[in-house]
Amino acid sequence: MNAVAMAKTAYNSTSRAPLRTSRGTEYEAFAKVTHQLGRARTSSFADLAAALHENRRLWTLLAADVANEDNALPSDLRARLFYLAEFTADHSRKVLSEGEDASVLVEINTAVMRGLRQSEGTV
Repeated sequence: MNAVAMAKTAYNSTSRAPLRTSRGTEYEAFAKVTHQLGRARTSSFADLAAALHENRRLWTLLAADVANEDNALPSDLRARLFYLAEFTADHSRKVLSEGEDASVLVEINTAVMRGLRQSEGTV
């Protein structure tokens, strides 16, 4: 195989793969967790607990990111996201211990996904 053919082969698979922005990656993470959470609401308690755990992990990472002084988001948006992370942790506990509905968590994630999708066009 000559060098040109090797170069085409080496870059061929990556040239078809879409490039992801950081917002696109965040969107995909929220989409995956939200889908898991939506399915788990009508599934077993173990599935619900696992989905809530993954959702809390995502929100904990987001909270740590927005709490970082180097985060470039506006401070009011950072504060609102941090509040939502706290709300998510508290409501997840209520879903598990008091039987609260997890629908609000799906709604919050969906709203964040809409915001990420809208802002991706501007970034």
